[in-house]
Amino acid sequence: MTFGSQCDEKTSHAILDKAFDAGITFIDTADVYPLAGGLELAGTTERFVGTWLKGKRERTVIASKAGNRVGPAPWDQGLSRKHLLDAIDATLRRLGTEYVDIYYLHLPDPNTPIDETLEALDAIVKSGRARYIGCSNFLAYQIARALGRSDLRGLARYACVQPRYNLLYRKPELELLPLCRDEGLAVVPFNPLAGGLLTGKHDRARVPASGRFKVTQYQDRYWHDREFDAVAEIAPLAERAGVSLATLAVAWVLANPIVTAPIIGASDPAQLDATLGAAEWSLPADVKAQLDAISAPFRLSEAPF
Repeated sequence: MTFGSQCDEKTSHAILDKAFDAGITFIDTADVYPLAGGLELAGTTERFVGTWLKGKRERTVIASKAGNRVGPAPWDQGLSRKHLLDAIDATLRRLGTEYVDIYYLHLPDPNTPIDETLEALDAIVKSGRARYIGCSNFLAYQIARALGRSDLRGLARYACVQPRYNLLYRKPELELLPLCRDEGLAVVPFNPLAGGLLTGKHDRARVPASGRFKVTQYQDRYWHDREFDAVAEIAPLAERAGVSLATLAVAWVLANPIVTAPIIGASDPAQLDATLGAAEWSLPADVKAQLDAISAPFRLSEAPF
């Protein structure tokens, strides 16, 4: 989601090259990205991924998402049949591919009946434009209802979900993750570093003028004293364990057996060193227990998506 705003095309390709060379083959994007770019830049991230993807398509798993506003018309958003069928075609053109492996609903749409949305997704799967479908930012009851409608009507069923999940936002543990375990859904969480707060590089007295925390949504999620206080408690654990705070935070997400694969991101290739390191490092049980205790209050967070 940084490609096209925080990163130009050359830097974006360098990040993808480094990740790919390290064994990362699962790439997640969305038609609305870059996140901080504004409506006029929507689709830029997919285009950058598409130009990089040439010659590598069969060695990658590509996911994209639809539902956010990407144009000026009233139907350039949401989960209606019209928008989803238009959106998947536009995504495929930008990515330069005939199909995506996973097509997510980016967020719920209270103005469209769920059956209409599921019928459109079913048509997309049957046409070969997507291999599997999923949803992001949905509550547990919304996922359960959609699964029930798909099962009842014989429509394509969610195979995976993409929730926000990290040491500073553990609310999915209450209902969403148990539902995924019971229904066999893959869990692909975003924000494992809480937008970068779990790198320890931010000063609570100064909101950055650029980057992720330039976006009000990210300030609302994490830029609070309670979150900064928790980071201050967690940082010494990373130091004693001999890893970076970012490595520790991603390793904690990976340690949850319900999690399939956390999504990592970067605005510079060097930033990948810490997050990629989490895949090679095993989180000690005693450190995990301490992290669980420090972050326990965030299991009951009432913060928005």
